[in-house]
Amino acid sequence: MDLTCTEEEEEFRAGLRSWLADALPQLPPRPDPTDWPGRRAYDLGWQRRLYDAGYAGLHWPVDAGGRGATPTQHLIYLEETERAGAPYVGANFVGLLHAGPTIAAEGTPEQRARWLPPILRGDEVWCQGFSEPDAGSDLASLRTRAVRDGDHYIVSGSKIWTSHAEVADWCELLVRTSPVTEDVPKHRGISWLAMPMDAPGVTVRPLRTLAGSTEFAEMFLDEVRVPVGNRVGDENDGWRVTMVTLSFERGTAFVGEVVACRRTLAALAAEARRCGRWDDPVLRRRLGRLNVEFHALWRLTQWNVSEAQRTGGVPGTGGSVFKLRYSHARQELYDTAAEVLGAGALDLDQEWVLDRLSSLSYTIAAGTSQIQQNIVAERILGLPKGR
Repeated sequence: MDLTCTEEEEEFRAGLRSWLADALPQLPPRPDPTDWPGRRAYDLGWQRRLYDAGYAGLHWPVDAGGRGATPTQHLIYLEETERAGAPYVGANFVGLLHAGPTIAAEGTPEQRARWLPPILRGDEVWCQGFSEPDAGSDLASLRTRAVRDGDHYIVSGSKIWTSHAEVADWCELLVRTSPVTEDVPKHRGISWLAMPMDAPGVTVRPLRTLAGSTEFAEMFLDEVRVPVGNRVGDENDGWRVTMVTLSFERGTAFVGEVVACRRTLAALAAEARRCGRWDDPVLRRRLGRLNVEFHALWRLTQWNVSEAQRTGGVPGTGGSVFKLRYSHARQELYDTAAEVLGAGALDLDQEWVLDRLSSLSYTIAAGTSQIQQNIVAERILGLPKGR
């Protein structure tokens, strides 16, 4: 992997910096963190600006509506938008980082034409309906049923931790289309559906987090009719399609956050100097080690993005290595921030404090650390499966 930038890539960086310098001051004030309808409007407004400027879906294939950018251009985009303090994908993260790439990789031409342009334009928001109350980390044990009725599935069941369900237009939904039997293992009876959130029978109940936000929800499905044409992949082949979705979630969905963590680390060092904590050698060692950690994670990010581009756009098992280490490094970063802030670490008006509460979920979201360890052990190291 060549990490040097060509003249064309440096021109891309300069153009992006110029556009950001002009676009960011024109943004309206950020809405309250607990105002998800307001945050949806803000996030989609930014997405539309990116689309109009040609930066939406930068690394998506051209035939999926993107620019087919090189891995280096993609990484430059992530670096420059984070350093400029540009908005993150926010409420549209499931569509842009999970569902959209999955449909681009696995969808039919008709499905790509229907769903990808609205995602890139910022017209529609997606949520994720994977986890269930009784399934835990064993996603294949899901029970939400989809029974074929002509050209529709009739879906009944429940989901939990459904990200942004209260402001979503569509849901990437996992359902069981074949019961588990001796001949049909639980992994082989699952299908991946795109479900409209305004369909009759969909009930959303927001869940309030420690920080007071409601970006997660319980979702109850009572005989919801979903067209068979909304199935991505073959019937009962949803587990394989889901692995594509999760590879995007673990492999490339967090890459922008690594740059943000490096920026936070620099701000934390400045705060330690300001409040007189910089003379503590133990703290300085922790900050130094975290600096090396995030530098290494950024290099791993570069490798993962380049590898995904080389293999057709779908990240590989290196994403699990990244997700495993990044989750813990992020928690260590904000634990260190709490040490520096002292009593200020209890102030929920501090952005760092909210980020620390959020960091607690990272060893669970997108597959627990235990699941990632199993993937690394079995698929990378070639160790036998545990009994």
